[in-house]
Amino acid sequence: MDANAVKEMVRDRYHGIAAGTVADAAAASCCGAATGATADGKSKQMGYSADDLAAVPEGANLGLGCGNPQAIAAMRPGETVIDLGSGAGFDCLLAARQVGPDGRVIGVDMTHEMLKRARDNAARIGAENVEFRLGDIEHLPVADNTADVILSNCVINLVPDKAQVFREAFRVLKPGGRLAISDVVNIHELTAELARDQALVCGCIAGAAPAQSIRGWLEAAGFRDVRIEVKPDSRDMIASWAPGRGIEEYVSSAIIEGRKPGADEAACCAPSCCG
Repeated sequence: MDANAVKEMVRDRYHGIAAGTVADAAAASCCGAATGATADGKSKQMGYSADDLAAVPEGANLGLGCGNPQAIAAMRPGETVIDLGSGAGFDCLLAARQVGPDGRVIGVDMTHEMLKRARDNAARIGAENVEFRLGDIEHLPVADNTADVILSNCVINLVPDKAQVFREAFRVLKPGGRLAISDVVNIHELTAELARDQALVCGCIAGAAPAQSIRGWLEAAGFRDVRIEVKPDSRDMIASWAPGRGIEEYVSSAIIEGRKPGADEAACCAPSCCG
């Protein structure tokens, strides 16, 4: 499949999840979409607390994720946060609590139906420091040097041009800004059967890249202090996305972090400061 076909397939899938028309969403969608207690149970498995789940309105948490980027983002009051692939707004609404009224959260999603749900969810709890924008994460509708933090949860694996996503993330981060991403990485080469299964592109499996490739893209984009931590304890969670197919042998959840150099670092190229 070419890149445009992949993007349209992913868009159609998430349109169906947001509209409630995907009958097999819980079994086949990216990371296993769910609602209500099932979604909350999945999110607790990913590391979200009961307080997190209680802080968002019903329907904001679809169980779409593979980890908890909030746990590594260390967001502070007054910061600006961008969420790549914001869905129904779950991580954005949690981030809004952390950055407070002086902070700002921008969610970007390519699906109109997800954006409507996210905006409705924000309005239900009066989250005035959150906004949601339509756009592709390969071409963010955000100005240069806007964000202190970029979040993303199990979305970048769905994008054909992942290197472009990281270049865009670097562009919109302020000097000194940081990435806090949970995503799926490839740990062993897929079998031919799994690699050609189109459903597994939307299921966060076939599009996963190896950690070494992700590190290379991040460093080529300009990020420093790159850290990619594969999470072996995610096996059971990943196995539940496609039971009986052994996908947990080929992909794993991972934490991905990086930092855009500060203004003083970017400006300095003399031997005295760059070695």
